[in-house]
Amino acid sequence: MTTLDHMMAHLRNYFMHGNIEDPMAEARILVGGIMGLTRTDFITKAEDHIPLEHEIAIHDAAGRRVRGEPVYRILGKRGFYGLELKISDETLDPRPDTEVLVDLVLDLLEGRRNESLDILDLGIGTGAVCLVLLSELPNARGTGTDLAQGALDTAAGNAALNGLASRFGTVRSNWFADLSGRYDVIVSNPPYIRSDVIPTLDREVREHDPMLALDGGTDGLDAYRAIAKGAARFLKPAGLIAVETGFDQKDSVRNIFEQAGFDAVAAAKDYAGNDRAQAFKIKN
Repeated sequence: MTTLDHMMAHLRNYFMHGNIEDPMAEARILVGGIMGLTRTDFITKAEDHIPLEHEIAIHDAAGRRVRGEPVYRILGKRGFYGLELKISDETLDPRPDTEVLVDLVLDLLEGRRNESLDILDLGIGTGAVCLVLLSELPNARGTGTDLAQGALDTAAGNAALNGLASRFGTVRSNWFADLSGRYDVIVSNPPYIRSDVIPTLDREVREHDPMLALDGGTDGLDAYRAIAKGAARFLKPAGLIAVETGFDQKDSVRNIFEQAGFDAVAAAKDYAGNDRAQAFKIKN
């Protein structure tokens, strides 16, 4: 049996030679996820021996990481805005930048947080955006759509995991095709990468993220056109629509929505200072 401290030193060296960008941080995420450790535990339990079953699991997971599998996919879960979310083969691994979309929506809903709002999340994935909104808006109800049944199942499971199942439901739909009713808020983190860029993405993304959630068509804007074209019929009069975008798509996406009868009302940058989210309302 090996100690936690010895295991961390071994993994740091193994990941360094495996060209992992931040070897110590990834070792901490991997070991912490498998063993259920906090950051403090890595100090206070440094000399504790690791149980054999955890040692075996860590070595297996470390090999997968060096072969290119993302650390959170190995763990099968990730924290997002205070929620724990399970990840599946048919969902994206929710990135921290997407929290910017959540913040933008919550800022625009300031003063309405206790209302009985109806929220629609197009391309639900893990449920990250919608479920965080439900956790922050105690009287809201959410609906998530996706083409991938596996994503719908994952989102429903995450709703149950976080005590939100009674206010969340799913519909298998190609954007608005199988939906009815109207919503106070429509959100989406749609596929927005140009088709010709997909082969150049990092190995972790192109080999492990679902193509359905990545490929935005020839110019990366297909999803925005579909959403903008259909959204007005599903928004309540004072409704809000907010989308995540690629770092260089702000003007293009704004133009698509404006031509479809919307006014831009807000935008937000991600933690690296890149344009990342926009919100719109129907023109008066």
